[in-house]
Amino acid sequence: MTMTQTPSTKEDILNYLLKVDQTKAQELAEVLAISPQAIRRHLKDLETEGLIEHRAVQEGMGRPQYYYYLSKQGRDRFPNRYGEFAVSFLDTLMETVGEKQVGEVLKKQWERKADEYRQRIGAGSLQARVEKLVELRREEGYMAELHDFDENMAERKTAEKFILAEHHCAISEVAESYPTVCGHELEMFGAILPDCVIERTHWINNGEHSCGYLIQLKS
Repeated sequence: MTMTQTPSTKEDILNYLLKVDQTKAQELAEVLAISPQAIRRHLKDLETEGLIEHRAVQEGMGRPQYYYYLSKQGRDRFPNRYGEFAVSFLDTLMETVGEKQVGEVLKKQWERKADEYRQRIGAGSLQARVEKLVELRREEGYMAELHDFDENMAERKTAEKFILAEHHCAISEVAESYPTVCGHELEMFGAILPDCVIERTHWINNGEHSCGYLIQLKS
């Protein structure tokens, strides 16, 4: 049976978003070779179905630009049993060796990851290091970015103060079952950037849209 254009185009949109993390409607129209009007209709349908979400970004003067990305429900459409396996493995480990030993295992894991990040990030200004950290997190599926402070805050991003936002958690299933891994993640960022103070500003596990971290040089 031949598939109709609509579901086929929607699947193409979802597949493209999986590869690039986020994009604008115009870019999708160019990549898929269909009109911007048609793309926007598909995006509206996909958002209604809960498969994608969007955010507005002010880029210079004029109206904000809208970036589209997969929601958790949208990502769950793609085959991925790694999270389920990891949770099952930790459950088994907990039953076998106990909570304290599992805590030690998770601590060793984030320490190893911190060493890997430090080696790949290298030296440089805080901005250069944080930008590299964002790049590495994107590679791992966290949909990370740097952006200005929340609109309710008076300050805005400076050369020594940043907000790292992660709109998708690559270990969400593990974090839901073992929220202590989020604490380890905060410690890991502190080990990667030892000259900084890092605070969590948003947390997906609290029902918020993203995980956010305020990063600033120690005074």
